[in-house]
Amino acid sequence: MRRTTRTQELIYQRGEFRLYARPGRRNLEIVWYDPARRRERSASAGTSDHGLARLEVDRRYLASTGVAICQGCGRPFDGHAVPLLTRAITDYLLLSQDKKGYRATRGRLALVVEYVSATDVTVTVAAITERWVDGFRRWLADRPIVAPKSGAVRQRTIGHIEGCVRQLAAAISATPGQKAQFKAEQTKDVSASPRYRADVAMLARMFDYCLNPTGPHIRSEKERQVYIAYRADLLRYLRAAVATWARPEEIADLRADRWIAAGILDLNPRGRRQTRKYRGVIPIPRQFAPFLDAMQGNYLPTANIRGAWDRMRAEIGLPGERGGAGWKLIRRSMATLARRRIGEEHWRQGEMMLGHVRTSTSDIYALRDPANLGRALAATESIITDICARVPDAFTASTPQPQPRPTRKKEA
Repeated sequence: MRRTTRTQELIYQRGEFRLYARPGRRNLEIVWYDPARRRERSASAGTSDHGLARLEVDRRYLASTGVAICQGCGRPFDGHAVPLLTRAITDYLLLSQDKKGYRATRGRLALVVEYVSATDVTVTVAAITERWVDGFRRWLADRPIVAPKSGAVRQRTIGHIEGCVRQLAAAISATPGQKAQFKAEQTKDVSASPRYRADVAMLARMFDYCLNPTGPHIRSEKERQVYIAYRADLLRYLRAAVATWARPEEIADLRADRWIAAGILDLNPRGRRQTRKYRGVIPIPRQFAPFLDAMQGNYLPTANIRGAWDRMRAEIGLPGERGGAGWKLIRRSMATLARRRIGEEHWRQGEMMLGHVRTSTSDIYALRDPANLGRALAATESIITDICARVPDAFTASTPQPQPRPTRKKEA
């Protein structure tokens, strides 16, 4: 294959892609031979940093790789060595950097790399069999999870272990010419769904916590208003979660341009591709519509309300997050409460609200019809009515809206 001789020192090479310093230029240069054009080509690495430039070389190499496989034996043709597992994982993470969930992916595969370091760093992708994976499962099961702040120790769940195995299978199958020789157990078979559900009274207590703060730390009306301002974002989250049954990430992505005048809300942001966690188009209860009418930009000024949620959970007596009282508690609770009111005969509407079944109608105005999602809408409105009977201002538009958070006084 033709190559032009370069006088400058080669910094890094992967496949046909070589990295050089460009004379008189700040950014480094990537050079490769293009057989289609029958000439050498070059492009800026976009950086002068050697580490970042090497990553760019890796990306270009991976994008161009197409390993030829023998149809008879299934092995790569000569000249294509089976990669080390650590190299395959590194390449997979490079290609996954911009994908949603990258942080979790990196954490799961870090455990795989740790196991490789403890056993055999030279193991190749082809050597990752069911037997190897069983050893990884046993090793991981013997390693408890230690909370970084509190130091609390808990056993690793089977669901978490299988999540790591699934991620390993994805990394191997994404490697050109390779396919995982093992299977991870399905999530539904190994994950224990939290059983705790909040009833209407407990949902009302959540709203009351936001609207009527009490306790020895509140000594005046002014301090009371400070705590109400602290909890305003949590209140907005509670309203949206009850009204839409949506996942926490769907509420965090809620924007004004997804609110349709016909009383319909599109939970899928503009430009987002639908995934296995389908985001549907749903009707909105009348009690929540005024808040969306007043929305400008993002519905939630603060996407992360974990601190406020944890303080509320401790004060009103919800179980710990491992007991099922995480952010998804309202989604699960609304599904349970509404199912009794909708009835099993029409529960498919509940599945549509949850995004477990895609809506079949193309006419958004028909979603409010009882034959489509109207029964689920009526059930939601009746639950909100029951909450408001206990906390009258729960869905009152005149209640305090989020204000700049006070900085001199921290919530106890």
